[in-house]
Amino acid sequence: MSLPPRAVAVVQRGAELLLIKRHHLGRDYAVLPGGTVEPGESFEDAVVRELWEETTLRATIDRELLVGEHTPGREARYFLVTDVRGEARLSGPELEAHGPDNSFELLWAGAGDFETLALQPHHLRADLPRLLDL
Repeated sequence: MSLPPRAVAVVQRGAELLLIKRHHLGRDYAVLPGGTVEPGESFEDAVVRELWEETTLRATIDRELLVGEHTPGREARYFLVTDVRGEARLSGPELEAHGPDNSFELLWAGAGDFETLALQPHHLRADLPRLLDL
């Protein structure tokens, strides 16, 4: 059985991107906002929905940046969003699950922070600066 695909929002503010800093199962890392594409849902619809659910931000798809894997066997499509409205606030299931052993923190970070924050998947550390001139 294949894993459901993941739709990912790339929210850029100047030379920084919106990340979700995670502490989970004793591991610290960061990811971009996004989540599972529901049955019958397009990647584009999933990106807009997931961004709203996780951050309360509204946005419009600018373009697809990259197609890759989030984890082995799980397709991920990354979309640059534009016309971003609102203030980024943790919400939805991430807010409900937030606690000492499973934490979520929204933060803005530049390309120089990607290694320190252990941005996942690893290929994004090189791909995003190259694709966005960060």
